[in-house]
Amino acid sequence: MEPDKIKDSIKRAAQELFRKFGYHKTSVNEVAKKAKIAKATIYKYFNSKEDVLHSLLMDYIKLSVQDLVTNNTPEETEEAHLNSLIMKTCRLSYTVCNEFIGWDFIRESANSQEFLKNFSNELEEMLVNAFSQLGGLRRPETYLQRLRFLIKCSKSIVFSFAFTSVSDGDVRKNFVSFQKEILPYLVKAAITI
Repeated sequence: MEPDKIKDSIKRAAQELFRKFGYHKTSVNEVAKKAKIAKATIYKYFNSKEDVLHSLLMDYIKLSVQDLVTNNTPEETEEAHLNSLIMKTCRLSYTVCNEFIGWDFIRESANSQEFLKNFSNELEEMLVNAFSQLGGLRRPETYLQRLRFLIKCSKSIVFSFAFTSVSDGDVRKNFVSFQKEILPYLVKAAITI
């Protein structure tokens, strides 16, 4: 079998198992069994289960960021536009945590804070780079500074939900609270930069 097909097989198996059982509760043995390969083969392509997860997340995020950028239709005002972009970005982060990683892993794993920090930094860079390559921005420098400011603030708040929430319901409630009570003020602050 070709190396790319083996790698894709590993990622597909891992994605299905991570979504079904959560990252924390899925073993490398289970991924190997699902992919119908030897456990050692996984380590030929990935250094760890965390590397498999990272690869899955980056694939998903690249597609999602591309979709976010290409389907980016500016709202009537810059405030509404930035608000919409940040909500889409936060939903993307929420989906990643909910479907790929699992809230239990985030709350219980010693490595999860560092993993999420690195992940959110990569997401921020991908978004800013993708938007900086778009043509037609009226004020690219100011716009990108505002976008970066909003992403930094929002990701800090949204990822803190994962560490302070007791249940999935709490995470959703905090997310709605962020959207209604915090984000409008962040956007106003960004516009006044």
